[in-house]
Amino acid sequence: MWRTGILLLLPGLLLLAAGELQLEKEPRRLPPPGKLDFGYVPAGLYETLAHYEPGPIGILFHMVHTFLYAVQPNAFPQDLIVKLAKDKFGAIQTEYQKPENIVLTLQAIYYEIGFLVCAAVGLLFAVLIPLVGLFFCMCRCCDNCGGEMHQRQRKNADCRRGLLGTLLFSTSLVITIGVLCAYAANQNLSSQVKNIRRLVNSNMRDLHTFANDTPMQIDYLISQYATAKKKVIYDLNHIGPLLGGRIHDQLDKEVHPALDRVLNMAGAMRETKEALENVSVSLEVLQEGTGKLNFNLSLVRTSINRTLNDPGCHDERSDATTAQLCRNIRQSLSQLQISANFTRLPRVNTQLEKVNEVLRTDLSTIVQRGFSSLNDTPHMVIEQTRSVVENVQNLVDGIGHNISSFSKAFPVQNFLSNFTIFISHTHAKIEDHYPEIDKMDFYRWIGCIGLCCMVVLVLAFNYLGLLCGTLGYDKHASPTTRGCISNTGGTMLMAGVGFSFIFSWVLMGLVTTMFLAGGNIEKLVCDPFHTKELFKVVDTPYLVNPEWRNFIPGYMYNDSELELTAETLYSTCKENKGIYLAMRLDKVFNISTFLNTTVFTKDVVSQLESVKIDLRGIILLEAEGKQNLLDFSEAGLSEINYADYLEEVNKGVTVVDLLSFARELEAQTDLMPRGPLQTALKGHSGTLRQIHTQQITPMEQAMGALNQSMRFLERTASDLPNKVLEVLDAIEAAQHLISHNATHLISRETGRYTTTIVGYFHQYIEWVKTSLALEVAPCKPFSNMVDTAEIITCSFLVDSMNTFWMGLGCSTLFLLPSIILAVKLAKFYRRMDTEDVYDDIETIPMKTVSQSPVNVHLIILFRESIPTYDTMNRFPRASAPPRHIDW
Repeated sequence: MWRTGILLLLPGLLLLAAGELQLEKEPRRLPPPGKLDFGYVPAGLYETLAHYEPGPIGILFHMVHTFLYAVQPNAFPQDLIVKLAKDKFGAIQTEYQKPENIVLTLQAIYYEIGFLVCAAVGLLFAVLIPLVGLFFCMCRCCDNCGGEMHQRQRKNADCRRGLLGTLLFSTSLVITIGVLCAYAANQNLSSQVKNIRRLVNSNMRDLHTFANDTPMQIDYLISQYATAKKKVIYDLNHIGPLLGGRIHDQLDKEVHPALDRVLNMAGAMRETKEALENVSVSLEVLQEGTGKLNFNLSLVRTSINRTLNDPGCHDERSDATTAQLCRNIRQSLSQLQISANFTRLPRVNTQLEKVNEVLRTDLSTIVQRGFSSLNDTPHMVIEQTRSVVENVQNLVDGIGHNISSFSKAFPVQNFLSNFTIFISHTHAKIEDHYPEIDKMDFYRWIGCIGLCCMVVLVLAFNYLGLLCGTLGYDKHASPTTRGCISNTGGTMLMAGVGFSFIFSWVLMGLVTTMFLAGGNIEKLVCDPFHTKELFKVVDTPYLVNPEWRNFIPGYMYNDSELELTAETLYSTCKENKGIYLAMRLDKVFNISTFLNTTVFTKDVVSQLESVKIDLRGIILLEAEGKQNLLDFSEAGLSEINYADYLEEVNKGVTVVDLLSFARELEAQTDLMPRGPLQTALKGHSGTLRQIHTQQITPMEQAMGALNQSMRFLERTASDLPNKVLEVLDAIEAAQHLISHNATHLISRETGRYTTTIVGYFHQYIEWVKTSLALEVAPCKPFSNMVDTAEIITCSFLVDSMNTFWMGLGCSTLFLLPSIILAVKLAKFYRRMDTEDVYDDIETIPMKTVSQSPVNVHLIILFRESIPTYDTMNRFPRASAPPRHIDW
């Protein structure tokens, strides 16, 4: 019944644990998609703490374990137990003479040798003690073995009495400690029996928690499909930015540089126009300035020549210096003329007109339209994949609907309800047994207390005997005149000896029985459970059934080859992992049989692979832009004679620097004597400076602008047609990539997008599998039940029982020295019937003399010569006179 219920439960637990949501044909070529957050599986808390701390009594438990290890130090006999279990112990009993059975028997005896020796000692003790007690009583009845009421007096009597009292007291203390240990173990067992109810109740509550939380956890797993679904829908709704954006980014790597080159060419057009305009303006300025400058310089030369015709320069009365200076000045006047001739340079109006005609077409705007067309790729993807996206969304909705409907097809809730009823019914039955358990424990407690009382009775006589004997002892009294208290002490010691003989063999028999049972349970069950060697025995192949390699899967699933052992099941549940992992349900149930997830995934993949994206509508550069580039290359920039321009520009405006000439003229004038000549020459110097400032400087600035523009035009015109052709070729290559060769790129990016979409399903499935293995239906309650059984059996019962027999056995063993010491010590406390008589010098005890006729005669003569002691008159409490005739 319960196996059938589990078989119904497991498909529900495994509902979404399939690993078949995978793309067989497409390997993952991208990093894992964005991590989805499925939250935490709701889980209840199990309250059972399957751990036992014995407290202070644990010291006694440890002592017992140490003693048992000393008695039985052999390793756990796994092979021996397996062989015996496979033979079911029958072959050894019926065919014990076979060699292999003899070997097994010897191995068992070798393993149990420590227990057998101790048991033999206990049995020998139990058998001999009553026999020894019987002979001891008979011996004392014959006035032997200390039965004669006569005590010989010796000088060391007080020392012997003290030693015997001390040893008996020490022995009684040891017996007392043993009884206290036994009593503590007995009380501990009774108190732990009350904890059994608490442990059982907490385990039952944990089973209820397990049954109640499992449906909620399964529902949570199913509901979290919505998380993956939302992410898939989001990516489908944003297929433009995601898929189209990826395609755009890949195309942009090739297209953007080509369009940038066109933009650069458009910028070069504008700069060329500006350069031509600068050349035209500068050339006009220079040509006009050259004419004016030439005229002004001619006027200056004429004026200076006229001034030099002054009589002061060549008159006989003028000094030689002035005349020489005048000659020098006249000779230098030939330098006052124009150096560069800009009038011969042709104008660039034709090229400027052609460039202006080219610039009437806005190439930058055309390029921007190309960029806009490329950037419109995501929108094109959206429009061209609209139907595919709708189909995939319908598939995703269908998957969710099938998951929900499939989960409702299994009666998980009904089974868990039945399981809950079964737990409640079982718990009620256990509750019904508690009164009987308490009653049995009470009887056991009474019996153990009775056993302890047997020893306590002996201890009471020992302690009372020691107390009365010690307090009532009078060292001045003779053995026949001892007091009543002292005599009572000795009598109590002998009573203790009597009860020791009566009880000790019974106690030892019970101790031996409990030792054999508890010790073997500890060594063969409890210790191997802690070291997991017991699981190895249970998991031995073909042990339970000769046809089952592993009995759990063989019994549960009829598949004994499945690697599911008691140890792995217990260990997995001990770690509070899911029953899915613990029971290896992934190997038992093929989830694809119940939910063919692969079909759904392939449908999604096939739909996404059917995407056809046509990018031929993207026009990077219109024909008008291409013609504009060609027109620019034919603007005639290469027809300009850049060498003539640069040649004239590199010349100076004048042959000589006017400022330098003016300074030299002033310097020479200053050497002349003051007069009209000097004044006139200085005026000409000022005129030269004025010409430099007003005409030369603007012309030099125009020459600099002309030089810069011409050099730019020269660089631009250099191989311009080929440069334009290269730009057009780059545009054509990019356009060809988009129109004809983008299919591979689109397929690759579509595959990556598909992998991303399917990756969300993979994440969901992996999360479900991990949750089923680690979080859903955690089977900690089942391992707790095993641990609880171990705690009750080993920690509560066996440890307490072993501690009880150890304490009781120790007390029983020490009853032997207690008997011997009590018998010897009682002689010193009890009132004797006779005593030894000494002479005055206390040298010869009369009773110790030999009784030959000669000695008798000597004694009579000796007694007649000394005073006699009338014990009947002097010590009326003394007993009867000696009965021997030789007295």
